[in-house]
Amino acid sequence: MTGKDREVLVSGKTSFKVEVPYLLIETGEKGDKPLIIYLHGFGDNIDLFRQQCDPLLNLNAYHLFIQGPYPIYDRSRKKNVSDWGRAWYLYDGNRGQFIKSLELASEFIQEIVDKLLPVIQVNRIGVMGYSMGGYLAGYFALTRWKHVNDLAVVGARIKTEVLNDSWKNIQHMNIAAFHGKNDDKVHAEPQSKEIEMLIEKGVKAELNLLNENHSFSEVYLNQIFKWFKRIGYEEV
Repeated sequence: MTGKDREVLVSGKTSFKVEVPYLLIETGEKGDKPLIIYLHGFGDNIDLFRQQCDPLLNLNAYHLFIQGPYPIYDRSRKKNVSDWGRAWYLYDGNRGQFIKSLELASEFIQEIVDKLLPVIQVNRIGVMGYSMGGYLAGYFALTRWKHVNDLAVVGARIKTEVLNDSWKNIQHMNIAAFHGKNDDKVHAEPQSKEIEMLIEKGVKAELNLLNENHSFSEVYLNQIFKWFKRIGYEEV
């Protein structure tokens, strides 16, 4: 058979189903309260991030932990698939691919939130993301601004360019960036410039520059907890 005898009859794409766990925890008294969405960093998973964020569960809120959809293969072959780290999006350096993947992950998160809202009593929504989850948290909040009230980003840059200069859409939002002075993976300067721009545009934003590196430490958690309290969240 030669190449001339070969004919492609069908070429297309189809979807592949992947089950992704999420966990909703309620703390404090029953009644109207905030919903906080937690987005972990690259290589983390829902169990690890839930343990790391335990101090934040002292806030009177619903706490929604979601796991990234993309598994990271464990080359040591010492972990079960359920214990592998996860990623939120696929990034190859191309901006178009980055935004496309951020949007896909945001649609996935929105679908989970939409299913939960009819069965819980939520009076505001906050999003907290670390590193890769921080990039996604910023994108989710700025593109779902009708639903998000509060945004905390750790070790990432808030991509304000996705607003397309529609600054009026986020005037209601409280935004805080937490960044390490010694972060050599995601440098603080780009995030600092984003916060300066947000403030210049009239948004309630602040930069908390800490004497930390990129690792998600107790110092970050303590500062995030204090920020949530400052903007009206109650302690259990």
